[in-house]
Amino acid sequence: MTSYAEELARDIRAGLSSGQKQIPSKYFYDERGSRLFEEICRLPEYYPTRTEMAILEEHAGAIMEPFTAGDLVEMGSGANWKICRLLDAAAQPHGAGIRYVPLDVSESALQAAAEELIRMYGGLEVLGIVADFTRNLDRIPDDADRLITLFGGTIGNFTDAEAAELLEGVSALMRRGDRFLIGMDTVKDTDLLEAAYNDARGITAAFNKNVLNVVNRELCATFDLDLFDHVAFYNETSDQIEMHLAARQAMAVEIAALDMVVEFENGETIHTEISRKFSRERAIRIFEDAGLAPQRWFTDENGWFSLVELVRR
Repeated sequence: MTSYAEELARDIRAGLSSGQKQIPSKYFYDERGSRLFEEICRLPEYYPTRTEMAILEEHAGAIMEPFTAGDLVEMGSGANWKICRLLDAAAQPHGAGIRYVPLDVSESALQAAAEELIRMYGGLEVLGIVADFTRNLDRIPDDADRLITLFGGTIGNFTDAEAAELLEGVSALMRRGDRFLIGMDTVKDTDLLEAAYNDARGITAAFNKNVLNVVNRELCATFDLDLFDHVAFYNETSDQIEMHLAARQAMAVEIAALDMVVEFENGETIHTEISRKFSRERAIRIFEDAGLAPQRWFTDENGWFSLVELVRR
């Protein structure tokens, strides 16, 4: 199995050698990046988390009602806010009868979240898996009924081809009785969308730039964060937010661990993230193409965000 270090090295070499330089957004989430994202989730401009949380608070009982025991799987786990809403609504108190199975590339974030949950829910069993869920779905146990979750509109961080591959992978591992709960951000007003990724306090900018800290630390690179600007905008043609880091001047960055020097022109960008927004019609097509069928659709009164319960067709 490829290690985190090997995967990072491969992704950075390929991404920074391409015509449009890029770094996969999964590398945002080291310990500092996870803390910054928790701050983002509390910002007034950032509607997705509070909207998804409100949906969970209203519908957690209905979501958990069929799930009396088994594995509660979280792909790309982070802060425990959302999982706690489901655990609080479980049939048995204190997490009894449930094994929480989080998958995350950050071992430190995974351990901290698991330890907190064990303190909060005395009957909960936790099986943390340090893994990239886009490549390691086969590591999810299959010895119990499963409620698999992918929160936060994470599916929007993937291209069409990547999203199709991921959803097909989840569909392939699901058995009769398993359910898949997925969060999806919706198409809405451009000003509202762009404000969510350009907050007044600059927390999203710090979060975006932190990916360069990861590369510096893990691959002995020489990125100067002060020489890059955070750029985020809504691409209406593709129905997606795009985040970039734009070079403020021409420069050369050494990545010693890769024996590599990366040249930047003034204004050249590193593409760090997309966040696609979905209409219901488009989402249904994507699900059906992957062999998944929507069972229930939970949304807020404004229609800003949706949680969709899926089963295998």
